[in-house]
Amino acid sequence: MFQSLTSRLQEVFRTLGKRGKLRPEDVDQAMRAIRMALLEADVHYQVAKALLSRVRDRALGEEVSRALNPTQQVIGIINDELIQTLGEPERLQLKGEKPRVIMLVGLQGSGKTTTAAKLARMLRRNGERVAMVAADPYRPAAIEQLQILGREEDVPVYAEKGAAPPDACARAWKQASAAGVSVLLLDTAGRSQLDDELMAELRAIRDEIHPVEILLVADAMTGQEAVNIAQGFHEQLDITGLILTKMDGDARGGAAISIRSVTGIPIKFLGTGESRDALETFDPARLASRILGMGDVLSLIEKAEQAFEEQEAAAQAERMLSGTYTLEDFAGQLEQMQRMGPMEKVLDLLPGMGGRRPQESPPDLDRQMRRTQAIIRSMTPAERRNPRILNASRKRRIAAGSGTEVQEVNQLLRQFREMQKMLKRLGGRGLSGIIHGLR
Repeated sequence: MFQSLTSRLQEVFRTLGKRGKLRPEDVDQAMRAIRMALLEADVHYQVAKALLSRVRDRALGEEVSRALNPTQQVIGIINDELIQTLGEPERLQLKGEKPRVIMLVGLQGSGKTTTAAKLARMLRRNGERVAMVAADPYRPAAIEQLQILGREEDVPVYAEKGAAPPDACARAWKQASAAGVSVLLLDTAGRSQLDDELMAELRAIRDEIHPVEILLVADAMTGQEAVNIAQGFHEQLDITGLILTKMDGDARGGAAISIRSVTGIPIKFLGTGESRDALETFDPARLASRILGMGDVLSLIEKAEQAFEEQEAAAQAERMLSGTYTLEDFAGQLEQMQRMGPMEKVLDLLPGMGGRRPQESPPDLDRQMRRTQAIIRSMTPAERRNPRILNASRKRRIAAGSGTEVQEVNQLLRQFREMQKMLKRLGGRGLSGIIHGLR
């Protein structure tokens, strides 16, 4: 997310950092470079102009001229102004008579159906009783797709083939009310482009059901077109919030920065991947931090809390402290790390890693993690608990079973022994040990 923009901004900051005291010409040169970076990231030119105008005025003011580290002060100013541009965070307004209806709208291909399933999972985790309505009778297999997702998430799906969407939604609301559902998600039809027929149908559903939220699902990879689409839907439906999808792809990200300033519609969620957990509550401060390459430690902690089971983590820590940490423990922690997502996303959340990469690329780290797991899985339980019994013939068998070389098996065992020693010295700080073991 924002990798190209982050890299460009980091280069500007490094150049500024070489100056002891910032002169007006230094600031102007930096603002020109940042402006080009923002425009290349597809930020709306008026938004970029207003943002940098505010930054320049503050950068040439007393708060920077008197600072001991003027470059860090400028970065702080850019962070503040970027947060202001992204807008205040707003949460779902789940008030009123149950079931409260959340209506998802958007063009075809924006990801409405998969986003409905992601949102259903998130709401269930928050204690809501959720159901979904298949209100798209036009796209082939749209109803079947939502029904499959519903079964996977254990969420009921109301569907009526051949029924007019406003009538189907009204009947679904009554059934959901009788079933004690607290939140009802409407997966409405889309089109390849905005048209009067689509808008008329969506307005009819809105007027029939009276949703508490009308959320536009927009593809971030369309750049400025996402801003135009948001304006078009907002004029017709009074959109209450946005969900930007495909933020993990090769998106330049400018839509996320521009859309609140241009349309006035708050961003509520970001879709950051294909998995059902890849839906983030929008937080401008966290996003600004990631754009500037300062990481997002809070999101990293939240991912870790979801991936690591508390009781098992405590038991592993106890084994680390007692010196009984085994390859079985190591394999379990690798599986937990994988549940946090691809290493590229995890590294982006670490301070200082935005726009940078280690010597090994994230895909290489993911591949090495899988090879390490294959080696450990090819061992017997006794071998995982006591690697000292691994002789030459056992190592050849493990290498053959995991599709690796004996040299790789030896390397893993050597790194594991080093990690065991380090864990004893560090008093059981396991995460650093795992990272060390993967290098």
